Amino acid sequence: MRAHVNAASPFARKVRIVARETGLISRVQEIDTAVSPVAPNAGLAAANPLVKIPALVLDDGTTLYDSRVICEYLDALAGQRLFPQSGMARWQALRLQALCDGILDAAVLIRYETAVRPQAVRWQDWIAAQRGKIDGGLAALEQAQSGFGASFGIGQVGAACVLGYLDFRFPDIDWRARCPQLKAWFAEASTRASVRDTAPRA
Repeated sequence: MRAHVNAASPFARKVRIVARETGLISRVQEIDTAVSPVAPNAGLAAANPLVKIPALVLDDGTTLYDSRVICEYLDALAGQRLFPQSGMARWQALRLQALCDGILDAAVLIRYETAVRPQAVRWQDWIAAQRGKIDGGLAALEQAQSGFGASFGIGQVGAACVLGYLDFRFPDIDWRARCPQLKAWFAEASTRASVRDTAPRA
């Protein structure tokens, strides 16, 4: 299998962590792939018509996307370790994943607005609205952390990607001051090999 990823992408990091947590990393070739909202990657477009990462090309040529689909596929391939298969536990895990993906969506939109759009036409109200989603999402994630326990499932994978991306791209967001439970949890989670080895870099 070939995975189109990028070390700076939090959504690609989800897939990279899952590949390691499930023991499938030896079967996944990670291909560093650059993407831009204004300069489409023609090579990636051949695999994923949305021209987004992550994208997982299976051995038969089928491409899976987005991160949610890829993560669940890898987990199923490995014997279902990170996704509860039924009952309320499954819905809670998927809701936590959705919360983390929503925070990341807002953060990436701010990143594009401030790093790609020319300064003269940046939309400050848009940025503020996305920042409000990040703040609200972090508050909900802090509340949810009490239910994490010792597990490291798909929701916790998402949480690690959220906090790592905020540290990477938004050091001005002092989430640790407002989220002491997440601060303690992330310090411990960051010692896991899968989290440590996929830390974002410029």
